[in-house]
Amino acid sequence: DEPTVAVDPQSRNAILEGIQRLNEQGSTVVYTSHYMEEVEEICTRIMIMDQGHALATGTNDELKAMIGTGERIRIEVDAADDAVLATLHALPTVIDAAFDGTTLEARCGNGMHNVADVLGALATRGVATGRIYAEPPTLNDVFLEITGKELRD
Repeated sequence: DEPTVAVDPQSRNAILEGIQRLNEQGSTVVYTSHYMEEVEEICTRIMIMDQGHALATGTNDELKAMIGTGERIRIEVDAADDAVLATLHALPTVIDAAFDGTTLEARCGNGMHNVADVLGALATRGVATGRIYAEPPTLNDVFLEITGKELRD
């Protein structure tokens, strides 16, 4: 139950490696944690629980396929006005788009060509792009969507 809470990074790595070794040697390990990145790294079957109730069970990929959230795409751009944001919002898989002054972020649903679609839309508006970061959904995204809880700004 949450074996890595309040431990230093070296001890955390040693604990996680020890758990993985036990599993590789044939032991079944029941691992509970609020640290979704740890769960994602070491668990083969995952159960999402909230308020003592099991909400979803499956592999990492199966759980991620259950939600509508796909990639989170961040692109460095010089400018993005309301027309650019409207163009992105018009794309079928874009859930939300925002510009913070230096970075454009598009939260997308599941789709095969999200990055290409977003870049194509920006090109039609003449937006020059810099670095591009595309992140697949995480178990945090799964937990937040399945439980109906979202981080508030």
